[in-house]
Amino acid sequence: MNAAAKEILDTFSEVPDSSKLELLLEFADSLPELPERYSDHPELLERVEECQSPVYLFVEVDDRVHIYLTAPQEAPTTRGFASILQLALDGQTPSAVLEFEDSFVNALGLTQLVSPLRIRGMHGMLNRIKRQTKEKLNAGNS
Repeated sequence: MNAAAKEILDTFSEVPDSSKLELLLEFADSLPELPERYSDHPELLERVEECQSPVYLFVEVDDRVHIYLTAPQEAPTTRGFASILQLALDGQTPSAVLEFEDSFVNALGLTQLVSPLRIRGMHGMLNRIKRQTKEKLNAGNS
């Protein structure tokens, strides 16, 4: 697991369960805005169907992976999950993203605090990030 992901896990492990949702909501505020090239062309983004809220993402791959996610302000839990994945994976190498542990989602310690549908949504975001990374890496190698 990369340093950014470890730091996020450490942060969640240091707070009691009663404060983890509050911490998740703090992450919601740090989800960056989409760059103009995507905010002006939402058709380029992929919908994460596993999420209850409308979440969209796009991955760019060069020597690093660049992740762009959007989630509505009125869905702070979902925005928090999107922000955590963006912070943990953006700027990593393609191999680091593809090898990223799926167990990261459960390791945050939120499975008892949020609905299984929300956890499924975060897994959906992670799976789509990995799939887009793999597809773009393969397209670049053909």
